[in-house]
Amino acid sequence: MAQTRKRRKKGKLRKGRIFFTALFLLAIIGGVYFYLQYKSGEQLAVGEEAPEKATLEFNGDPQSNKDIENILLVGVDSRGEKQSRSDTMMLASWNKATNDVKLVSFMRDIYADIPGYKSYKLNTAYYLDGADLLKATLKQMFDVEINHVAVVDFKNFEKVVDVAAPNGVEVTVPHDMSKNIGVKLKKGTQRLNGKELLGFARFRYDAQGDFGRVERQQQAIEALKKEVLQVENVKNYPKLLGVVQGSIQSDLTKGDQLKMLLGAVKGGDVKIEKLTIPIENSYTFANVPGSGSVIQINLEQNIQALDKFLRFNQ
Repeated sequence: MAQTRKRRKKGKLRKGRIFFTALFLLAIIGGVYFYLQYKSGEQLAVGEEAPEKATLEFNGDPQSNKDIENILLVGVDSRGEKQSRSDTMMLASWNKATNDVKLVSFMRDIYADIPGYKSYKLNTAYYLDGADLLKATLKQMFDVEINHVAVVDFKNFEKVVDVAAPNGVEVTVPHDMSKNIGVKLKKGTQRLNGKELLGFARFRYDAQGDFGRVERQQQAIEALKKEVLQVENVKNYPKLLGVVQGSIQSDLTKGDQLKMLLGAVKGGDVKIEKLTIPIENSYTFANVPGSGSVIQINLEQNIQALDKFLRFNQ
């Protein structure tokens, strides 16, 4: 009987060792897969010779609420220049407790008081002194808290989309589009690759002009979010993190970015609400010497609308 018990005990120990050995091997394989995919994405972004993008220094505001993080999203079309105007300016306010996102787009032609300079279009702030000056301008005008920043060049946006959603991003194109966007899009619901989605988001030659363009940018972000959170796309996360690290300049560390991605996935479907500043019936168009055609806004009306919009029901 004693020998039988010893054999059973040895059998259990052997099975236990096999189980933990298998787990250990799986962990190693998973780690190697993550690393190789991450480096593949990073290489795709920076190329063979280009240096890795450094973490961007940014004078962000401390979080007044531990559950809510406000990130300034800046899209630029550098075309090789050292200084570029910000073509896209959005504030993403993420409630980590509820996994809800409020997305605010600021029109680039808003006539803005830029600290330390005379008044220009809002997108000139980034040209003059980067993300910190753009943040200071928005804070001075709208009294909004901005904790972090992420800056992406449009060419790199295409790469991020193609890695995040290899099968494309589904959107509804309202009409044929081709002028000055580098692609030809036909009217209808379809899946767009990175270059096509960027063209969809940048087109502005219709009756809605820049306002329609901003609306499509918001649609593109929401459609991309849906694709990223699909279960079948989870396997792309290591490569996505790599391409994001190589494509996007941010004050957020690699660890912070991974935590945000996993936190959003863990929280389930992310609900996005959208607002455009200026709001309806709160602005006029004008021509200003040295700035050209600008949008002059009722500042108080827009401050109130933004403050109300950014309140989460917790």
